Amino acid sequence: MTAVCLIQGASRGIGLQFCQSLLLRNNTKVIATCRNPHQASELSQLKDAHPDKLHIFPLDVTKENQIENTSKEVTDRFGKLDLLINSAGILHPSGRGETSIKGVSAEGLETTFFTNTIGPLLMAKHFTPLLTKGDGLIGKATDDMKKKHAAVLVNMSAKVGSITDNGLGGWYSYRMSKAALNMATKNLSIEFGRGQRKVIVISLHPGIVDTELSRPYHKNVKNLFSLGHSVNQMLNVIDSLSLQDSGKFFLYDKSVMPY
Repeated sequence: MTAVCLIQGASRGIGLQFCQSLLLRNNTKVIATCRNPHQASELSQLKDAHPDKLHIFPLDVTKENQIENTSKEVTDRFGKLDLLINSAGILHPSGRGETSIKGVSAEGLETTFFTNTIGPLLMAKHFTPLLTKGDGLIGKATDDMKKKHAAVLVNMSAKVGSITDNGLGGWYSYRMSKAALNMATKNLSIEFGRGQRKVIVISLHPGIVDTELSRPYHKNVKNLFSLGHSVNQMLNVIDSLSLQDSGKFFLYDKSVMPY
């Protein structure tokens, strides 16, 4: 059987690296979505290298009609998903998080929430039928049919979205959007844990990675991960998942983060 994996937000950074790493696996097809595929040069190069394994769809995660239409196309062409990773995220429209309440604006909050929280939840809504038809090829295999799962859904969260861990404040839009995403993960895990075709749902923190999002803050980072290292660590987590892990917020080393 072939595993079908969809990476939402695949044009660059962590999403692109997930595509690269998954394409190296045998019996795996990767669906990459991003807002403007014709402008995603590295993703296009990856398509040239893997023409039969990589499939690219235009999708703006802030537009529900595009999410719905893409889910229909994926249904027609693939019929299932074994893994869905919601990877797209922004720190703030300005590129920098708010340092105080003075920097908070309705526009900044709305834009950040749409990309980081609302979009991933709508992805879950429209791709649920495909996830429940998965073959359980991603995650920990088990012989106990009562603990068998159909697919895995991963929401890329962030440690700064933990309410318990927040000791510095600031970054209102980003922190709040990721905290809300974690609540969505928990809700989805409960709903998708019912019935026979169960889906594992987790939030996952990649560490501080060398991407455009974190670049303005690199000088203050002691342990900066390369994209390859971070994604390899996260794939180890994803491959080890079982139903008992659903609803949890994991770090890249599978230690559990408090919500």
